[in-house]
Parts: sequence; C-alpha cells; structure tokens
Amino acid sequence: MIDVDPERFEELVSEALDELPGELLRAMDNVVVLVEARHPDEPELLGLYEGVALTERTSDYGGVLPDRITLYRDALVELCADEDELREEVAITVVHEIAHHFGIDEETLHRLGWG
Repeated sequence: MIDVDPERFEELVSEALDELPGELLRAMDNVVVLVEARHPDEPELLGLYEGVALTERTSDYGGVLPDRITLYRDALVELCADEDELREEVAITVVHEIAHHFGIDEETLHRLGWG
C-alpha cells in the first residue's frame, strides 16, 4: 500500500477522465464522478455506478438526480504498490464504471478485459 493524500487521488481521477476520448465524454449524460474513502457495506469495492444506464432510459426519463460514479480511494490505494500502479487502477475503474453508464454489463466488461 502507498500513501496518497486525498487531493492527489482526486488529481489522478481527473487525469483518468481527461484521458478519455472527447466523444465518450460528450455522450455521457446526467452523471457525476465522486470520490469517497470506502463503500460502507463492501469495503473492498473499488468503484460503483448508481443510476439509470443510457440504454435503459426511456422518453419519460427526466427531472432526476444525476447518476453517480463513485471511486473508493482507500480500496484502490490498498491495492497498489506505487503511484504508477494506482494511476492505472484508477483509470481502469473509471472506464469500468463509465461503461456501466453506457449499459455495458459485468460479463461483457470481463470479456473485454476491463473487469
């Protein structure tokens, strides 16, 4: 495990988002990316998507709070030996959770190598 302060972790998340293709970011709709220390019920969880995937939204979708992508700092930091490894795990987790926003399920993500 490495020592990364919360501000540096937030920078790594921002960097991961900045690396995403612009078309992908423009296609995201009504979603926010957050950082929390840990998931209260699943402390080993690295990230979580909560919301209505774009593929499941119907014409009556509207007036709802943004979907949430949450990255769990402590779980990610504990998984990594150095900052380079953390940067990679943050990027993988960001892509994984954004994929859920686009309606891609766990099985497909694992098959594609993003599990």
